[in-house]
Amino acid sequence: MIETIPAAERLPRLAAGGLPKEPAGKFLRLIADWEKATGLHADRATASLESDQRTTQAICIEGRALLGHMPLRSQRSAAQKDAGHVIVQLTALACWRYFRRHAAALYATITDQGRRSLRVGELAEEAAMRLPGILPSETELVEEARHTQADKDGLEIAQGIFFSHVLADVRTGSHLIRSMMRPMPESLAALVELRRTGKVDLGTARVEVKGQTGYVTLHNERYLNSEDDTTVGPLEAAVDLVLMHPDVRMGVLRGSVVDHPKHKGKRIFCSGINLTRIYQGKQTYLSFLYRQLGLHAKLLRGILPAVIDADGADSLDAPLNEPEETLEKLWVAVVETFAIGGGCQLLLVVDHVIADTGAYFSLPARKEGIIPGASNMRLPRFVGERLAREAILFDRIFHADTPEGRMIANQVVKPEEIDRAVDECIANAVGSGMVSAGGNRKAMRVQAEPLELFRSYMTTYAVEQAFCHLSEQLVQNLERHWNAKARKL
Repeated sequence: MIETIPAAERLPRLAAGGLPKEPAGKFLRLIADWEKATGLHADRATASLESDQRTTQAICIEGRALLGHMPLRSQRSAAQKDAGHVIVQLTALACWRYFRRHAAALYATITDQGRRSLRVGELAEEAAMRLPGILPSETELVEEARHTQADKDGLEIAQGIFFSHVLADVRTGSHLIRSMMRPMPESLAALVELRRTGKVDLGTARVEVKGQTGYVTLHNERYLNSEDDTTVGPLEAAVDLVLMHPDVRMGVLRGSVVDHPKHKGKRIFCSGINLTRIYQGKQTYLSFLYRQLGLHAKLLRGILPAVIDADGADSLDAPLNEPEETLEKLWVAVVETFAIGGGCQLLLVVDHVIADTGAYFSLPARKEGIIPGASNMRLPRFVGERLAREAILFDRIFHADTPEGRMIANQVVKPEEIDRAVDECIANAVGSGMVSAGGNRKAMRVQAEPLELFRSYMTTYAVEQAFCHLSEQLVQNLERHWNAKARKL
């Protein structure tokens, strides 16, 4: 979160970092004037989008120029790192105050008052075009991606602040969540092939239909089926396909057989987020939002069909007090070997988990320095508050074949019995007719995780994850616990 830096400390800390006095003073004067104009007692009725934008742009541009006077972050002295931290925090504060005033109005303008359904990447791109200097452009992000995570000064933090304030507003936040629950365009195109051949290869994810079941398999074997920017899109598209296929009644989520020397010939469900990509600066902040608002939300809530209004426009601006009108199906996750991090998060949004006796589940987010998705909200429902805190804050591992592990896994069987257990689970579910599956899921969510609770959680997650993702502590954690310096993509 944004750190409060007393005004009296700012100039001395910038000067100690060797920054030129005149531009540093100009930057701090802009900050002071902006704080006065946007403080708790400021008159919001007089807020002007244009003038506020000019002021915030000036602060962001001056702040980034000051950072440019210093070496790359990993090469800075302690005093220079502290000066850089002050600049990043004050710039983030300026963005926070701007988006607190204007994020909802900006979102409404970009989406044509809710008549356009944009995914987070499209929204970030269009917002950046309207707010140059405040939100990073695609060109700026590509340039920053040339650096390792240790050398990034946090361009994506502004994105996190923007999305947090969009989500904080009930109407815009709910609209964004519903927009992300729409089928991806590539899913609609691939559905034709899936219905024709019964199979679709999406690269790092594959879908195969057998009878009334859609089997989704994660294929990122080199990295033990980890999650990263190369998998989150294909995996979400695969989930879309199962949900959209008219002859499919339920989905099965499983990891592929890997060829890694340590686990050669084994199926692995998922080893979590690809920490090597994070360390080398190749993992985008937006991928975290895609996972939570797209992939995981669709597994839990289904997809939202198109709604055509009286003017023929594709609209999602439904009354917020209406029941969820999603198309959803039952999901079974099959865990072999382990479900780490993001893999464990997936188990919290499916309906049934089958695991082998040697499998385990864990959320090593503390060692990584990030927030484990929505697990902070969901895991306590499965194992209770005390064990959830132990897992997230103190690295507790849940072994499948233990009483605690069985709070997450519905069935634990010997490895050689996995396929039979899956077949029996499917036969039992499909044989029941499944007429009420979607209705029962919706009814359970009313008390477990209503849409408003999810929106509120994501308001916090969006901004906190941005700061975690771009923190120096994350880099240090990866070096200490992951030996990240020695690993290569």
